[in-house]
Amino acid sequence: MPVPSGPGLARDYAEQTALAISAAEIASRAASSDPSAEAVLSRYEERLARALGSVINVLDPDVIVLGGGLSNIDRLYERVPAVWARYIFSDRVVTRLVRAKHGDASGVRGAAWLWE
Repeated sequence: MPVPSGPGLARDYAEQTALAISAAEIASRAASSDPSAEAVLSRYEERLARALGSVINVLDPDVIVLGGGLSNIDRLYERVPAVWARYIFSDRVVTRLVRAKHGDASGVRGAAWLWE
């Protein structure tokens, strides 16, 4: 099973269609109602929701911040929280899923701040 990442998403798409395209192109095709791209992106959302559901179960965070290139896919912020409820051992989920404030390079920016 591909991991919830850009390369994983692209690999899943390539396995289904025999076309090697980027994760950004897959998201664009899904937005244009391409059935293969939609199916692959839906599987990605399910995998990400399952992974984040585990994080919520263990840590109970107030917020989860997505970074990296896939954080630019707007639909994740609505669809993933709608799915993760199936994987959370609580009657109520208050964890929010948000985009990194400084874009998809926020992780690198944070690492640079740690440099002395």
